[in-house]
Amino acid sequence: MTTWNGREDEHEIADLVDPVDTERENIELELLLDGMHRMYGHDFRNYATPSIKRRIRNFINVYDLRNISALQEKVLHDRLMFDRLVHSLSIPVTEMFRDPELFKSFRVNVVPILRTYPYIRIWHAGCSTGEEVYSMAILLYEEGLYDKTRIYATDMNSQSLKQAQTGIFGIEKMKLYTNNYIEAGGSRSFSEYYTAKYNSVIFKPFLQKNMIFAEHNLATDRSFNEFNVILCRNVMIYFNDTLRDRVHGLFHESLNRFGILVLGSKESIQYTKYGSSYDALDRVEKIYRKIK
Repeated sequence: MTTWNGREDEHEIADLVDPVDTERENIELELLLDGMHRMYGHDFRNYATPSIKRRIRNFINVYDLRNISALQEKVLHDRLMFDRLVHSLSIPVTEMFRDPELFKSFRVNVVPILRTYPYIRIWHAGCSTGEEVYSMAILLYEEGLYDKTRIYATDMNSQSLKQAQTGIFGIEKMKLYTNNYIEAGGSRSFSEYYTAKYNSVIFKPFLQKNMIFAEHNLATDRSFNEFNVILCRNVMIYFNDTLRDRVHGLFHESLNRFGILVLGSKESIQYTKYGSSYDALDRVEKIYRKIK
C-alpha cells in the first residue's frame, strides 16, 4: 500500500508533471486572460497565478471542457459564459460581521474619530454579496452615525452586486450571523434588523438608504471619490505584487488626510511602499490611519 505524505512525496508528484504541458497551460492562460481584458475590459492578468489556475481548472471541469483554449473560445463568443467565469474567479466569500473582533475594534478605535466629522464617506472595495456592508450600516446606526454616512459598495462581480442590492440572505445563516453580531459588540437584538420570510431574511429598508452599489474593478478602474474609511478585506491576497501595489496606490490616493484603511486578516500594509504612510490603530485587526 502506497502512502503519500511528506516533502519527498511532493517532489515525486512534481516530477510527474510534464514541463511541456505546464508551459502549454501557461501560454493558454496568458492568452485567455489577455483576451478577456481586450474583449470585455476585465483584467485578471496580475492575479496570483496558482490561485487563478486552480479556479480555472475547476471551471473547466464543471463545464467538461478539454483545456483552457476551449474555454477561451467559449468566453470570447459567449458573454454569458464570460459572466459565469468572472463570477467563479471573483471569489464571493463573506458573512455578516465576519471576524467579529475587527468590528469590535472598529467601534473602539475608529468610531470616536468618525464622530468628529460632519459627513462620513466609506468605501467597501470588493464588497461581494454585501453582508459586511450591511454589518457596517448596523454598527454605524447603533453608534448614531449612519444618518451622516454614505457607504459606497463596489465589486467587479455584477451578480454579487445584484444580490447585495436586494438585502435578502439565507435564513440558515442567521444563527452564525447573530453570534457574530453579539461578539462584535452589538447592542440590540439582531432580529430587529430583518424580517424572516420563507427561507430568507430581508434586511430593513432603512439600512439601504445610505448605500450606493456600483461595479468597480480594482485592477483597471480609477479613484472615484475621497473617503474617510476604506475597507478591502482579503481581496488582495489573490493579487500578485504588481496589482497589489497598484491597489494600495489607489487606496492611498482615495483616502483623505488621516483616513482609515481596513484590510483583511491575511493582509498587511507593512511590506508595501506605502507602509510608512500609515500608523496602526490596531495592528492585529489590520486597521491603519493615513499619516502622509
